[in-house]
Amino acid sequence: MVPLGLSDPLRWLGKGWRDFMAAPGIGIFYGICFWLMAAVLTLVFRNHPEYAMSIASGCLLVGPFLAMGLYEVSRRRELGIKPELGASLTCWDKHIRSMGMLVLVLIVLELLWGRASLVVFAVFFNTGMPSTTGVLQAIFNPENIEFVLVYLMVGGIFAMLVYSTAVVSIPMILDRDTDAISAAITSIRVMFANPITMLWWGLLITVLIAIGLATWGLGLIIIGPLLGHASWHAYRGAVRWQAPAEAPAPATVA
Repeated sequence: MVPLGLSDPLRWLGKGWRDFMAAPGIGIFYGICFWLMAAVLTLVFRNHPEYAMSIASGCLLVGPFLAMGLYEVSRRRELGIKPELGASLTCWDKHIRSMGMLVLVLIVLELLWGRASLVVFAVFFNTGMPSTTGVLQAIFNPENIEFVLVYLMVGGIFAMLVYSTAVVSIPMILDRDTDAISAAITSIRVMFANPITMLWWGLLITVLIAIGLATWGLGLIIIGPLLGHASWHAYRGAVRWQAPAEAPAPATVA
């Protein structure tokens, strides 16, 4: 683990922006994918708000794997190799086993998050699931402060679990072809070794995504790939690999 400071996340964003500008076409392609995810989330919230948290957690699941193509672009730039869209789309194929296991872990967390969200709604709205208008009224109604606090607490716990598990694990699998369990453990260790910095990084991610969503999701076309590239540099800045020791030269017989 590498000790991190509060300025490091800003440095990661700066490097991410340079990666984006080096291959803007690839970044825009992935940005449009992020925008489509936001559009689906908005549609679900309008029609079935009780499933909004579940779909949001699904986006948190799909987003990092979609960003793997952006990690590949940043990785290639580090190695002095020209980034290619085709290579970014197929970069996962050599790591399918590890990626599949990590997907399974995150899917379990996503399902538990969705179920917990439904339970919260069922407890506080025992007359049935509210409409979108009902949810908004519940959130901004001072009488429902308990519902808001419990909903945010449950969502925050699962968001932290997903974030801690995935913050460096996926770029680590791409970079080192590590197994999913080792990558997830390393990711959690990074979180606990630098809690203030990683929480600050998570807050920056949340704020930037909120800005993207506030512009009808269109801001995600730029913010999505920016965060993808920056997440690669977060991994490279937080995890340092030791070079293997050279084998001693064989002794010569006089």
